Amino acid sequence: MPPRQRKPADQPGASSPQELQDILWKSADKLRGRIDAAEYKEIFLGLFFLKYASDLFEEHRSALEQRLLAAGVDADRLAEFVEAPGQYTRTQTVWVPERARWSSIAANARTQGLGARLDDAMDAIMRENTSLAGALPKVFTRVGDDEQLADLMNLIGDARFGDAGTDRPQDVPAEAYEYFLDNFAGQEGKKGGDFYTPRSVTRLVVELLEPYEGRVYDPACGSGGMLVEASRFVERYRGGDHRATTSVHGQECNERTWRLAKMNLAVHSIEGDLGARWDDTLAHDRHPGLKAEFVLAQPPFNIKDWARDENDPRWVYGVPPRHNADYAWLQHVISKLGERGTACVVLANGSLFRGRGEAEIRRALIEDDLVACIVALPPQLFRSTAIPACLWVLARNRSSHSSPYRKGQILFIDASRLGVMADRTWRTLDGTDVARIAGTYRAWRGASRAGQAGLAYRDEPGFCVSADLARVREQGYVLTPGRYVGTGHGEHAVLETGPGKHTALTKDLYGLFD
Repeated sequence: MPPRQRKPADQPGASSPQELQDILWKSADKLRGRIDAAEYKEIFLGLFFLKYASDLFEEHRSALEQRLLAAGVDADRLAEFVEAPGQYTRTQTVWVPERARWSSIAANARTQGLGARLDDAMDAIMRENTSLAGALPKVFTRVGDDEQLADLMNLIGDARFGDAGTDRPQDVPAEAYEYFLDNFAGQEGKKGGDFYTPRSVTRLVVELLEPYEGRVYDPACGSGGMLVEASRFVERYRGGDHRATTSVHGQECNERTWRLAKMNLAVHSIEGDLGARWDDTLAHDRHPGLKAEFVLAQPPFNIKDWARDENDPRWVYGVPPRHNADYAWLQHVISKLGERGTACVVLANGSLFRGRGEAEIRRALIEDDLVACIVALPPQLFRSTAIPACLWVLARNRSSHSSPYRKGQILFIDASRLGVMADRTWRTLDGTDVARIAGTYRAWRGASRAGQAGLAYRDEPGFCVSADLARVREQGYVLTPGRYVGTGHGEHAVLETGPGKHTALTKDLYGLFD
């Protein structure tokens, strides 16, 4: 995806989003094809973070100096105050030791040992900021080409982060960080896109859950996009002062992706608990005592080789099959729900209808009234797979919620024909699509936002239907929305659309016999 044209800045200060995308795209392009894709992503985003943290630190330092001078503090004593880490960490500003500051490293970028100095800078920042422990990449010495790193620093050095005149100084760099996560996912495609959930899907999941306050948990957090979007939701509807009412928790099994997530939260000024290290959630739960008000997740689809223990206490509704982890993820999510917790999980469509052991677990979940809503998504939403996907919305103790869910009913939404093509192979849900799906769900459950918007639920053939449990039993506990909303818009329409259609259909058919 080419960058947008740079628009000249009218005045000094932070770079505009267009400027940042242009500058940083050129920087990223500098490494493309020369270094392994996964490593070059870490190198680029690590330098991005170092420049961002240094700029905001210097800005905070300068503002602090001005306040101290205005308060009558002697200039000779300024360093005593402005070099105190507590002056920065209390405002969630990353404390950057002098030897790790961009200006200090850039001034000597053309001297030997740049890679080692960058690795040392990452170490120094992590030691001084416990929330970043283990998060920053120490891969620069391995590049083995200091001249190349110096050229890259020179390009990134043109980016200007932070501006004391803006209300939300992290918004622009945060958007730039997400822009590159999206682009890296597109470039890596099926080989590496698992770390990233498309922004439109993330937005839909969060709009369905409405996490106004409480604990938010993502057991397969990837680069942290869903946790970031949950925090943004609070800002949008409650204001930035209410972000403290929501705490975010996550786990990720891939070391590099775990670091990306830690940096992503830091760039968005979000304090989150992603565990002391990366780990496989199904094998080693890093949040064993956590009960969350909201759980959101896009676990890897149809994982066949997973840490299966038949005696695991999470398998309340049945032991998941050996060759597919989808129902292990569902039951892990349920085990993390608080007394009135809700969850939204992105899974492959096969989870809605596969038989044998999964069918028994699905029946038990439905009979326990945990399944509130199923949404069939359009094809081609994910960079890493052509397999069509769906959303499972789960709710515990439905009648006890402030906006009670319809006990004994399931809302089926077939959104498989929504979305617009962002390019030749990738589809996205636009704001209208997200609003239609989320608005339908909120109206169905009687949420306050639906009432304020004057929305009243009604069945819409071909799009949405509220079915009682008797009807679901008649369908053999199959949850494919097309069976309920009407013909021509269901699972088969999705499976027969777009690249990889035969592969997707074959995988789901094989799933019936696992």
